[in-house]
Amino acid sequence: MIKVFLGLGSNIGDRKKYLHEAVEEIKKIRSTEMQKISSIYETEPWGFSEQDEYLNAVVEIKTEVNFSGLLKEIKEIEKRLGRDKTDKWKSRKIDIDILFYGDTIHAEENLQIPHKHIEDRNFVLVPLNEIEPDFIHPVLSKKISEILKNSKDKLKARFHSEFE
Repeated sequence: MIKVFLGLGSNIGDRKKYLHEAVEEIKKIRSTEMQKISSIYETEPWGFSEQDEYLNAVVEIKTEVNFSGLLKEIKEIEKRLGRDKTDKWKSRKIDIDILFYGDTIHAEENLQIPHKHIEDRNFVLVPLNEIEPDFIHPVLSKKISEILKNSKDKLKARFHSEFE
């Protein structure tokens, strides 16, 4: 099984409820096991500031599903939970991103692994550091804790609540 990290975010409606629903749906993906769930963090929007703040979390799963199959499953979950097709970095009920798929390095039009700009996004680094600070970024060859320590992102990720 492959270790995978998924980033979750929501900034519309009952944000916490959408994160919880996303986790429950991820648990249902075939040949996949939930391993860890970070706390929930409240963060300022990244990339387009004229929107509400996000709640973010990171989950670790182990899966036998290949990354293109996993991407398809995730897009279906987002659709079921009411995600509308939106412009990049705009408000959304739920956003689920594949951050890392083991140590895979892959780039194509609709999927880049590791996810682009992780090193510049505290809303990903802070919850990821909580659950797996020693994970090595396969491109940067640095631990998540080191990447977070050197992050140039000025947007804060504030603890919101435990993931109950």
